[in-house]
Amino acid sequence: MEFSIKVGRPEQLQAGCIVVGVFEPRKLSVAGAALDRASKGYLARILKRGDMEGKAGSTLLLHDVPGIKAERVLLLGLGKPESFRDRQYSEAIGAAVRALNATGAADSVLHLPESSAVKRDIGWCVAQATIAARGATYRFDRMKSRPEKPSSVLRKLAFGIGDKKAQRAATAGLEQGLAIAHGVSLARDLGNLPGNVCTPTYLANAARELAKHYRLKIQVIERAEMEKLGMGALLSVARGSVQPPKLIIVEYRGGPAGQKPVALVGKGVTFDTGGISIKPSPEMDEMKFDMCGAASVLGTLKAVAEMKLRINVVGVIPATENMPGGNATKPGDIVTTMSGQTVEILNTDAEGRLILCDALTYAERYKPQAVIDIATLTGACVIALGHVVSGLFANDDALAHEVLAAGEASGDRAWHLPLHEEYQEQLNSNFADFANIGGRPGGAITAACYLARFTKKMKWAHLDIAGTAWLSGKAKGSTGRPVPLLAQFLIKRAAKS
Repeated sequence: MEFSIKVGRPEQLQAGCIVVGVFEPRKLSVAGAALDRASKGYLARILKRGDMEGKAGSTLLLHDVPGIKAERVLLLGLGKPESFRDRQYSEAIGAAVRALNATGAADSVLHLPESSAVKRDIGWCVAQATIAARGATYRFDRMKSRPEKPSSVLRKLAFGIGDKKAQRAATAGLEQGLAIAHGVSLARDLGNLPGNVCTPTYLANAARELAKHYRLKIQVIERAEMEKLGMGALLSVARGSVQPPKLIIVEYRGGPAGQKPVALVGKGVTFDTGGISIKPSPEMDEMKFDMCGAASVLGTLKAVAEMKLRINVVGVIPATENMPGGNATKPGDIVTTMSGQTVEILNTDAEGRLILCDALTYAERYKPQAVIDIATLTGACVIALGHVVSGLFANDDALAHEVLAAGEASGDRAWHLPLHEEYQEQLNSNFADFANIGGRPGGAITAACYLARFTKKMKWAHLDIAGTAWLSGKAKGSTGRPVPLLAQFLIKRAAKS
């Protein structure tokens, strides 16, 4: 679908369909009121009859509205004005695009609800609308022998704005939104691939393709080099699999030569059986999503490269399967990490932290200004926060606030959880420096505490995305989160540099 910006009075725009908002109860948006005046009260009469109240996400399609050049008018319910905020805004855009896809319109103009309603500037409104629109049309059918042909004829979508002075900001917002949407789509595609396709080798090749297209620097470290580096924790997870592990490093250099990079470290367990501590079989198929942290790093790098941000970013992705087998790591085994610290592996299903700890130690060599790891790490985080927000932990309060602000600005929110020293006691071991699990209480916290032991030399944040990286049930599939949060974080960092 092609996206563009259209400036002009809504009643004068020629299109297959024009979309305007209706707030609850039956209050037209600014663009809607303009159409109503041009149609001599036609829209107001429709609303007065009770055909539409303006309930959030509701739509009403009208044909041949008098005084309007567009062939159709789609009324879009926005809900109550006082509760119309970031999430409701994106959901409304998605509802509009899905409704447009059900019409015969080949091109449409979506007149955005006034930015004052969401208390955001026009650039933000256009960017978020673009991301939401792309998300509403996302399809993953590459593994089907006969992909379904799209039923929609919609080919062009323009965002209508009434003020020509805002065109420059709107255009910048569109470009930013498209870049982030492309990054989200890449992350979703990688996450949705089955484990027999998206292996560590496939993930490394996908990173190579990304690097080649955007002229990024890439390095893929193989098992032999990991052994020389002393990555005993990462290698312990890979021992049960016939698939060779990979440590993927991708560098984007858009900032000054001497600028320290932001490091993004993404968990890349391309399939997680739990190893010897094997998971129950129901829903184990969803463990192909255990590499969504890695996918989000590649998606974010794609977005950053398309935006050409003036910042340096390095992505570090430890990739492996976690399988049972005659050579697999056993509960009670002790391994030495790249940092030199020893770990008693009490549960082989707590493998994400084992591969991340060596990747975090490796990231130290870049002397990053900040490091953020992203991982589908713990079921405990899902119990604590559900599927709405990601869990955030950090050893630096300023960095934590920065990540939280990026989440709020992007609508891809996180929640700050504690990292108090008292939780570290749960990781005590009689046989090694510490264990890889700390029991059921505060499981997401003790997992973060484990990682904190490898990040003392860096400003570090950890995003546990176990509840937000994918959806189950009828809507099963990768969400592409937290690419919007990470992209927004880097946009703000680049603006400061």
